[in-house]
Amino acid sequence: MPGPMHGFGRGYLTEEEKANRPKVTWPLLKRVFSWLAPYKFQMLLVIMAIFVSSVFSLMPSVLTGRIIDEGLIGRDLNALIRLILLSLAVTLGANLIGVFESYLNTWIAQHITFDMRNQMYRHLQEMSQRFFTTNNQGDIITRMTSDIDGVQRTITNTLTDILRNAITLIVAVTVMYRQNPILATVGILIIPLFTIPTRSAGRTRWSLTREAQAASDEINGILNETLSVSGQQLVKLFGKEKYEYDRYEAANRRMIDLNIKESMAGRWFRVVITTFSSIGPMLLYLVGGILMMKYDSDLTVGDITVLVALLGRMYGPVNQLLNIQVDWIRSMALFKRLFEYFDMPAEIRNADDAVVPAEESEGCVEFRHVDFSYNPERQILKNVTFNLESGRCIAIVGPSGSGKSTLINLIPRMYDVTGGEVLFDGTDVRKLDLAWLRQNIGIVSQETYLFNGTIRENLLYAKPDATEEEIIEACKKANIYDFVQKQELGLDCVVGNRGLKLSGGEKQRISIARVLLKDPALLIFDEATSSLDSISEAKIQEAIDPLIEARTSILIAHRLSTILHADEILVLKDGEIVERGVHEELVKKGGVYTELYETQFRQALDAVREAGTGYPEAYGPSDVY
Repeated sequence: MPGPMHGFGRGYLTEEEKANRPKVTWPLLKRVFSWLAPYKFQMLLVIMAIFVSSVFSLMPSVLTGRIIDEGLIGRDLNALIRLILLSLAVTLGANLIGVFESYLNTWIAQHITFDMRNQMYRHLQEMSQRFFTTNNQGDIITRMTSDIDGVQRTITNTLTDILRNAITLIVAVTVMYRQNPILATVGILIIPLFTIPTRSAGRTRWSLTREAQAASDEINGILNETLSVSGQQLVKLFGKEKYEYDRYEAANRRMIDLNIKESMAGRWFRVVITTFSSIGPMLLYLVGGILMMKYDSDLTVGDITVLVALLGRMYGPVNQLLNIQVDWIRSMALFKRLFEYFDMPAEIRNADDAVVPAEESEGCVEFRHVDFSYNPERQILKNVTFNLESGRCIAIVGPSGSGKSTLINLIPRMYDVTGGEVLFDGTDVRKLDLAWLRQNIGIVSQETYLFNGTIRENLLYAKPDATEEEIIEACKKANIYDFVQKQELGLDCVVGNRGLKLSGGEKQRISIARVLLKDPALLIFDEATSSLDSISEAKIQEAIDPLIEARTSILIAHRLSTILHADEILVLKDGEIVERGVHEELVKKGGVYTELYETQFRQALDAVREAGTGYPEAYGPSDVY
């Protein structure tokens, strides 16, 4: 008797789900169903298909009574053949309509999730950098994938299950009462009894399933940690092979034991439910027999058979509707989680009257009394004021955490100032068109990000229509062309995930070439050589030096070799500009810059000497300080 088993094992909420169960309100429901609004015509067809399919699927049970009474007991072969063919035709019709309903239902669900994914992705693209630095990346991906997939299951399963089961029950009860009100009442009164073993066994199996899932998660955690490149190396270096094997074996044994218990719990459940499910038909046979034998009822054997068959068809829908509350709560929780993201305002937006300058950008930058903080408790930048004219270069130095990267992120509006204003080509960046502003700013950051594709594909990300000559020229300027030529596939060499197949220096130079293809008016190097060895640094420096002479640029660095050619050096400490000038002036002042020089820059100078790569003349006599 498959009916009562339907939906088994998922009819219970976890403790976390109970604690976070959403409050279902009319505005929430209205918002949920607003996603269905564009497909209301298709939904109407689904409802009609479910109704017709439910009626058709119950008709064979009704026809069985006539087959027994008119065909078999009445010994009418023609009636028997006609009724059997009609029953087969109705069954086929119900199945065909079910296929149509399933297709239509899936079509609606897929299109709603298509709309939802697109809208969510567009919304996330509009979020500021703050959103991505404060929210867990895994949680963001989960909302985009698992949560929206859950919405699809809600539409294809939960909503249609409610409709299908409710319609099936209404039709079945109506037919049963038309057959015989007394037997129909007996059947309906005993149906709730069949849910008792289902729910009792379900709790046990659900608990075992959760424990088995926890054991499975533990196994996956061990595998992820110990079979990764870094994890496996650590295991070998510390001689922990046996320890990790024992840990894995113990978790594996726990999962196997729990799986066996879960399987046996399901087997005992089937024994109990099969026994219970035979009680209903027996009671109907008993009461029907009494009515026929003792009270001369006009009941027939076919009538009782129909009622027994309809009773059996009601087990599944009743059990599902009793458990549907859990699916409904989970569905509403999914929608609420998604709406939380949809309701997060995009901090950085284009102004309604955003300006797109007609003239070509010169890359001029001006900070006027700029303040910035990520939260009110801690101010990052305080009254920062400076001016960068076209064609000039400014270097920004300072201790770690002084606000250097934050400062340059304000220019392309990755964040907006909390006080003062940042001007680009004389216009407040908040008034400029975002696309135009960011197109004219190129940033090479310390953490170079390359997509898992070829060198060519990563370069074309900056300019999809770039010619081969433009790509080669950018590679030459970035001092990476010789490396590209040595590769078997040249520009079509695959760089691996995040550029894993390349060295830090190679990735950084490809990043510089990519920015050059973009051809921005302002170039920003955010500690572009900080994590590299001296030889790689020298190669990148060779690429950077000509660029900063030809373009408006900002350099952030903690290595002296990167900033010596700057027209002005700004020294940032605790979010404030405390010193400014050129290298020779600043190093003699005995202030913050002198301290940085003694602790950081002198090491860079010594490393360049030891590498034998030579060092710029600009070091000159200042290297004695």
